[in-house]
Amino acid sequence: MRVISWNVNSITARLPLVTAWLTEHQPEVVCLQETKTPDEKFPRTVFEELGYQVAILGQKSYNGVAILSKFPLTDMRLGWLYDQTLGHCRLLGATIQGVQVLNLYIPNGGTVDSDKFQYKLGWLEQLNCLLKESYDPQAPVLLCGDFNISPAELDVYDVKAMTNQVGFHPLERAALEQIRAWGLVDTFRLHQPEQRQFSWWDYREGAFRRNKGLRIDHIWVTPSLASKCIRSWIDPEPRKLEKPSDHAPVGAEFIV
Repeated sequence: MRVISWNVNSITARLPLVTAWLTEHQPEVVCLQETKTPDEKFPRTVFEELGYQVAILGQKSYNGVAILSKFPLTDMRLGWLYDQTLGHCRLLGATIQGVQVLNLYIPNGGTVDSDKFQYKLGWLEQLNCLLKESYDPQAPVLLCGDFNISPAELDVYDVKAMTNQVGFHPLERAALEQIRAWGLVDTFRLHQPEQRQFSWWDYREGAFRRNKGLRIDHIWVTPSLASKCIRSWIDPEPRKLEKPSDHAPVGAEFIV
């Protein structure tokens, strides 16, 4: 089972690019973030015609998550209370082939001195609570999505430039580490422990051409699933195309 996570930065704007990539690569499970469209306008039929079952949690212009699966989707989790108080759509869960999948679009955080950064830290704390209360680290659990955090120095283009910046700030990295310590393995680092490769590049200043990027898109799994992970990767090719998302798809393959 191949699982893809991709922040598409508007499914409406990126639909031809996404469908072409899915047609070529045929992944079984696709978790999309930042779909930026309400449920009634999500192109469900397009993906169903490609053979996917579709679960969506969207809103107009902002946020939004979706899961596409060639296997049945059960035990749906459509959002959570922490987001619902602000009308955000950032978390979508389902069970697929016995794997509990959580698709996440973790808040960006704005600037360190902003309320948005405090909201991000609170979101991470509540995610940690959700895992402890509702999931079992001994079971096959998969968290994926745009985490908006680079966990380690190897995941940023310039450690000095990123120090104390949102996306690499010690407080959010510590909060993410608490989530990992619940019982999760970074599939990319499982197979590529020393590779400096990124999943996001700013549209500005030729960042992609200069490889001035961050690895902020992740697929993390519990140990029982990590033992079945046979490869992981980041595909920068879609970022080279006309009008791309600023994120590349990241993937992991499992024998389940």
